[in-house]
Order: sequence, then structure tokens, then C-alpha cells
Amino acid sequence: MYSEETIAAIASAIVPGQGSIGIVRVSGPTAVAIARQLFRAPGRQAWESHRILYGHICVPDTGQVVDEGLLLLMLAPRSFTREDVVEFHCHGGAIPVQRVLQLCLAAGARLAQPGEFSLRAFLNGRLDLTQAESVADLVSARSPEAAQLALAGLQGKLARPLRALRQTCLDILAEIEARIDFEDDLPPLDETDIQAQLQVVSAQVAAIAATAERGELLRSGLKVAIVGQPNVGKSSLLNAWSRSDRAIVTELPGTTRDVIESSLTVGGIPVQVLDTAGIRPATDAVEKLGIERSRAVAQTADLVLLVVDASAGWTAADATIYQQVKGRSLILVINKIDLGDPATVDYPPEIAQVAYTAAAGDRGLETLDQAILSVVAQGELHAADLEIAINQRQSQALTRAQLALAEVERAIADTLPLDFWTIDLRAAIQALGEVTGETVTEAVLERIFSRFCIGK
Repeated sequence: MYSEETIAAIASAIVPGQGSIGIVRVSGPTAVAIARQLFRAPGRQAWESHRILYGHICVPDTGQVVDEGLLLLMLAPRSFTREDVVEFHCHGGAIPVQRVLQLCLAAGARLAQPGEFSLRAFLNGRLDLTQAESVADLVSARSPEAAQLALAGLQGKLARPLRALRQTCLDILAEIEARIDFEDDLPPLDETDIQAQLQVVSAQVAAIAATAERGELLRSGLKVAIVGQPNVGKSSLLNAWSRSDRAIVTELPGTTRDVIESSLTVGGIPVQVLDTAGIRPATDAVEKLGIERSRAVAQTADLVLLVVDASAGWTAADATIYQQVKGRSLILVINKIDLGDPATVDYPPEIAQVAYTAAAGDRGLETLDQAILSVVAQGELHAADLEIAINQRQSQALTRAQLALAEVERAIADTLPLDFWTIDLRAAIQALGEVTGETVTEAVLERIFSRFCIGK
């Protein structure tokens, strides 16, 4: 399915003053013709597929040089979209790439929609839907583990088992329909064998579906809120943990007036850390606003770190804050263990996860990491050793497949007519096909690819 339109977009990040190379990608039937209008290649460089040409990008009418750069030629079907694709590699920054893009549009290309290059790759059979979604996951990966997971999907490790399961269901459906249409000409249906096959398919679908939470953990990460009284070392903990000076640290209580964010990785899991204002009775309007935001952040976080001062022990103020976050996933961080005996901190016995730190001296941070990983493990959200993991869209489709397969098994157990078996079996086949894109609708495609960046 080759499009009649040629599309163009900037395919590299635009960072003024920092990007060394900018890329403008063009795909479609007139991509090479546009390149010939704009690119002047000196000498006898061959305009052949998978060649890199050196030259200048020029305004066609005047010959004015816009930039010096390279041109990559990738002719159909040996390209990402399986269409003719050219890429202009020019100097980075906002101005050069924008000027080159405008020349491409003036020469007849249309500005690409978000994800339109990947959509064409899917429609032209270059990628299945799981691979296309893995492209987006790879671009947005926030940890090496998430990138490796996306790469596995891009290599087809998710699509292959799903296609095999769908094919098994198709084979079973063919057997059943053959008995419906040619009952007198075929031997009786082996119901025991059909049930055994369906049980294997159901078990494998369930195993793949079970990777959804773990995959989401690696893709999106944890939102962690640091809460506690003023001056217990919350900001020092954030700075030491993230190895930065994001938060101002002083001996004055109430220094932090707003939520401060930092990002790090713990055991391969992306973590967004939110340092909040110290919670205490306050009369200052700005501090009161910061405290209210602290409470709101604590209620929406995936995990709460309640920091207390080892030298002060467990105080009534600590108990008040604990009551406000009680019931959420929580780790008690007993900080300033270099100034007091942590054994004297008489915290509630129901708090299971405790980490001991001296943030100002960079001590105990590894125990905090381990406590976080323990909380994750207790929720069966293991980040390590994942080979494949599905996203939310895929999870919903596999859930429908599981329910449909269960209905087929129920129909067999209740000795219902064969026609009843086929209804739910077709629903399972449809749901499995939605994951890989074999039975996907236009509305689903639009929803998926609209989330991609322009140029991908």
C-alpha cells in the first residue's frame, strides 16, 4: 500500500546551540525528485540506493546555498517505510533544519502527521503493530532496561508467539467449521484434543498478559514523594540520592516551599522523586501553599518516603504525618543516623520497610534502593529478567482474548452446539489479531500513531 503523497518532517531533536546534526526525512513517490531539486552534489557522485552524497542544499530558483550537508538515498522497498526515502543531514539547531524542511514543503511534500512514517511502515508490511509501538517505546525509554525491552519488541519477540497462538486458534476454528459443513464426510471431532489445545493457548496468553504491570513499571517508572517534618533532611536526601543540588539545604526549617523534582534509576526502574515542603503548622501564606501541595503529591505518588530524624526520635508530629499517608505504599527513612541512635526511634510496628541513612554524608542510600526494590517485588512488579512486556492497549486485547477462550471452554463443557464454540473462538482470534495489527481498525491505528512524535 504505497501512498500517493510525499511527506516530510524533522526527524531529529531540535536543541538550539547544542544539536550538531539535524535530519529532515522525506518519504513518498516524489522524494527523490525533491532531493534532486534541492541538493547539489559536486563531482560524479552516483545517485543510487543506500548511498550517501555530499553537497549543498540550495533554493531551486536562485541557487542560494541554505546549508552544507549529506543526502541519504533509500529507494523502495529497502527503506523504513518501504517507499522511496531521502534524508537531508544538515547542521543542527532550529534554523538550518527548519529552512530545509520549508524547502521540501515548497517542492511538493506535505508535512507529516505524528507517527506517519511508522504508520506507513506498518501499512506497507515493514512492521507489525507490536514493532511499531516498540519504536515509540525505544525513543521514549528512560532506562537501559526499558530500551532493551523495546528492542525485543522491535525484533518481533512479542509478535511471534502471539501469531503462533492466533494460528492455533484459526486451525481449531477450521476443524470445527469443517465438522459443521461436512459432518457426514469427516470423522467425529476430538473434543478432548480441542480442549487440550485451548488450555495451552489460554495459559500462554495469560503468561504474556501477566507482563503488563512489569512492562508499565519499566516504561513509566515510579513516582516517589519524600515527606516529613521540616529539617529532617528531605532535601539532603534528594540531593545525595540524585547526586545533584536540586534542593536548597539549610538549617532553617521551611526552606523548601514547593515541590522539587528529580529523576534517577533504581535497579533499572525509572524513578521520579518529588521533594516536598516540610509538613508543619504554618502561618506564612507561601509555606502553607507548599504544605498543601506536599499533601496532594503524597496522595498521588506510587510510593511515599516518610523521613524522620534519628536524633529526635519518633515525635507526635511524625505520627500526625504518618496518619495522613497511612495505607499507601510507604518506606520509613530514618535519617541523620550519624547524629542519633536509630534504635531509639519508636515507630509503629506495622511499618514493614525501613531504610537508615545519613544523607548529608551520603550514607545508607543503598539500603534505600533495596527497600524500594523490596516494595516493588512485594507487588510482584519485578523489573529484571523481562524478555517481553505488553502495554496497556495490548493488555486490554489479551484480556478479551482470555475471556473469549474461557467461554469456548465453557461451551465445550456444557456440550453446546458447535456453532456456539465458533462465536467466542472468532472473538479470541479477533482480539489476538488486534495486538499484532492483523485485525486492527482505522480508529485504533489513529489512536496509536497519534501519540508518536512528528518525524517518526
